[in-house]
Amino acid sequence: MSHREQHSKAADLDFAETPVPPEGRMPRTNLMMAWWAVCSAIFYLVVAAAMARTYGTTNALIGIFLTVIAYGVINGIISRYSIKTGLTVALFSKVMFGHVGAVVATLIFFATALYYAVFEGYVMALVLSEWSGLSMALATGIVAVLGVSLIFGSVQHWLDKFNGILLPVYTIGMLIAVGVAIAKFGYPADWLTRTPEGGASPWGWLHTFAYYMGVWVLMMFTFDYARFGRKEDVNFHAKVTFGIPFYAMTFLFSGVVGILLDTMIPTEGLSEASIVLGLLELMGVGGLLLVWVTQSRINTANFYLATVNFEAFIRKVTGFRLSKVAAGCMVGAIAYILMMADVFAYLLQALAYQGVFVVAWVGVALAHILSRTYQHRFQGHVELDNAYIPAFNPCGLVAWCGGATIGVIVMHLPSISGFSAPATFMIAYGLYAIGLRYANPGWYVASLQKG
Repeated sequence: MSHREQHSKAADLDFAETPVPPEGRMPRTNLMMAWWAVCSAIFYLVVAAAMARTYGTTNALIGIFLTVIAYGVINGIISRYSIKTGLTVALFSKVMFGHVGAVVATLIFFATALYYAVFEGYVMALVLSEWSGLSMALATGIVAVLGVSLIFGSVQHWLDKFNGILLPVYTIGMLIAVGVAIAKFGYPADWLTRTPEGGASPWGWLHTFAYYMGVWVLMMFTFDYARFGRKEDVNFHAKVTFGIPFYAMTFLFSGVVGILLDTMIPTEGLSEASIVLGLLELMGVGGLLLVWVTQSRINTANFYLATVNFEAFIRKVTGFRLSKVAAGCMVGAIAYILMMADVFAYLLQALAYQGVFVVAWVGVALAHILSRTYQHRFQGHVELDNAYIPAFNPCGLVAWCGGATIGVIVMHLPSISGFSAPATFMIAYGLYAIGLRYANPGWYVASLQKG
């Protein structure tokens, strides 16, 4: 196979099987616009409003501010490594868990991205059905087809332009929504000091911070997007594209908007559905457009990452190569079925457990990236050929499963269940960092067992 054919095949698969080569990297503004699609989920408005209702606005905002710092620092580290190596989550996981163990990470990543696509897609279908009178079945079908069709242009050739154009629409639209709500319901002067009945917990800020750790799948999202960054742009991407400015927009801006709208718009409960239906009633067709812009942007990332990881999972398990179009259509069909099956209670439960495994993965990944032990033993070499990688890496798997097990146990202890994610992270990070010092080199490069 010629170099050109190899490059063509890799490009068709979004470099899912190989590190992204220099010619596959993107200009920094293009990558930034493609990635910043992730900042506009209605989900972020709802989470912030829920935290304010539960722990008080001040606690919620302190927790969100700390979350912005933590996400910015961690993803700055992850993005630097991803840009340096050009690896996907699937390829990187082979190093930490072995080429068979990594299949689990790919499956969890695929399922989590799919679930988010289902949640955000359902919101789009609901508001379209409510506004147009279309049946939910038809509205959901439109959402699924649109969501999948948008990703076929790949990150490099379409998603950056699509999301770059829609970013100011989202930002200005949210500000207009707040302005219209103030004009209709009046400015809630006490929104910053609002507390739940019975008073605010002094540890509410910490509970808020721990709750946002449940969305650490964004660290995996970062890994799969950052690999398209050019090495000369690494500082810009680490500090801006995937850094604190991005998370200030994602969590702080969206959080303040969500808390304000929840304070002003009367709703019986709090959910993505109640927020979007409130926007529809408040702004009419403008509310419909705002929700569709918001959700279309985030769902380009959800469907793209679900598709790429579904491709990788099928290839690892069966050896069969799916085209991106076929994989995308299958992901769209699964998303449609899940949206229509009304299994959201089960999906939320599944996400809670998957969230623990994702946080444990981040703990292991950070310990690996920051480890001097690995750098010293292997001179930073990353082995990707399955012929030289063991099926299972005990060091990574013990840390990953150990952290996740502790997390699940803590999750079921009512008095401390809110700290499941921090416990998971600390155990996974610690076990891997310690284990790596005593690890058999053959766990990372199988040929070393024979040498």
